[in-house]
Amino acid sequence: MVYSIEVKKGTVLLKESQICNRAFFVCKGILRCYTVDEMGKDHIIQFASENWWIADRSSFYFDEPSELYSDVIEDAELVYTHKDFIKNALQVSQKFSSYNSLALQRNIRQMQKRINYLLSASAEKKYLDFIETYPKITQRVPLQMIVSYLRITPESLRRIRKELARKSFKS
Repeated sequence: MVYSIEVKKGTVLLKESQICNRAFFVCKGILRCYTVDEMGKDHIIQFASENWWIADRSSFYFDEPSELYSDVIEDAELVYTHKDFIKNALQVSQKFSSYNSLALQRNIRQMQKRINYLLSASAEKKYLDFIETYPKITQRVPLQMIVSYLRITPESLRRIRKELARKSFKS
């Protein structure tokens, strides 16, 4: 079954150590998936805005306790489905199986690119990739969440934005 829900900002959809049983498709709003370190600091793994899917795939597909949290950072309209529906649809429909495989491959590609950027890209390149990956949310999420995702300081992000704005006026 597929369900539709409206959820308010601040709603927690998944907590660390829970088994992720639902995958969410964002019709409207913004969600994030993140981890919390031993010092209590959030580290954002992924954002999901309109037309994105979000779930802790390790927990969802392998029945492992989640290491992540998912919550709503802007009031949202979501469509979600349970793990059992996905498993059944994969067995019944070759088209759905192909779609799911392609979606997983795209997710792997995006995560691999993200890891590479976190390890080796400049702060500016990370930000430019963020804008390309999430063009709809740059002005909709707090600065602190963006710097958490990029793993840079707020000062670095302000400097990058200022420099990019200056460059665009000279072009």
